[in-house]
Amino acid sequence: MHSLAGDTMHGSIFVFLKRFVEYRHNYNTWVNILEEVGLGNRVPYQMNEVYPIKELFTIMSAAARSQGLPDAVFQENFGEFLVPDLLLVFKRFIDPSWKTQEMLLHVGSHMHRGIKKENDAANPPPLHVSRVGRNMLILDYHSRRRMAGFAIGIIKGLAQYFDEREKVSVLPATEPDAERVQIRVQFH
Repeated sequence: MHSLAGDTMHGSIFVFLKRFVEYRHNYNTWVNILEEVGLGNRVPYQMNEVYPIKELFTIMSAAARSQGLPDAVFQENFGEFLVPDLLLVFKRFIDPSWKTQEMLLHVGSHMHRGIKKENDAANPPPLHVSRVGRNMLILDYHSRRRMAGFAIGIIKGLAQYFDEREKVSVLPATEPDAERVQIRVQFH
């Protein structure tokens, strides 16, 4: 496990994780996973609170095992699943004319900054996005959380949400569980 003592994650991610597990399985699976990892008596997660990221990793790893998936693949599936909910919850930070490319170009300056402004205990990872020509973005994900699989899933989920799945290729240039991952997003 990563050394993330004291690191926290926005409660919305926990709420969405519960929804994802219930969607893929059912409510009992969520309860069983919490029991398995020693969080059976946990007060339900709330949208606007923050919680220890260690709990998130513990729950996601158990959920990945229950689906027979590597952690990075589970994170990618989860990231892709939560996009519609994420866009709904954070729509006040989004220009309605944006599509996948604009969302990625503005995620740090609009969404992450807005989340931080509303809850200063929230700490989304820095995501540096560079445009390379007209048709490519390079995302530099640098976080000791090592959740680039989650970011890759969100990018794919955005392309799906905006009906651009066939026009967008997502190519991690490094291993998704590294601390620093470069992700190339090609627009066709």
